[in-house]
Amino acid sequence: MKARTWMGWAVTGLMAALLMLSAVPDVLRIPGALAVFRHLGYPPYLLLFLGTAKLLGVAAVLMPGVPRLTEWAFAGLTFDLTGALYSHLSVGDPASVWMPAAIGLALMAGSYVAYRTRPSRAETSQDRRTYAEGTAATRRQVGLSR
Repeated sequence: MKARTWMGWAVTGLMAALLMLSAVPDVLRIPGALAVFRHLGYPPYLLLFLGTAKLLGVAAVLMPGVPRLTEWAFAGLTFDLTGALYSHLSVGDPASVWMPAAIGLALMAGSYVAYRTRPSRAETSQDRRTYAEGTAATRRQVGLSR
């Protein structure tokens, strides 16, 4: 695998880990998560919905072979992170509170760029086929074929 592909998956893994770590307390309705929601002025019932949506979005981003679902998942997770950042900034929270949302948004952007620039399976298999055909032609020219 190319270094660019590895870096893309590393950024995607960090993004997925950060979002999962923020979603689990929401789904479990941990008192700390409820306190943050109250501080931001949101109703507690929204916590379970957003946490579940984040977990499903992360699963969709990591799932291979469903490009349309992956695009929608990236969009939904971007809306979630943008909303979180805006909410914290709107109530005047210090940088230590809103920085995880900003970092998550940066990781999301990096992951999306890596996803969009990643070669598709069709391109990769075409490259392999072209390489194999080229190798066979070279062997025939050199006289190594049967």
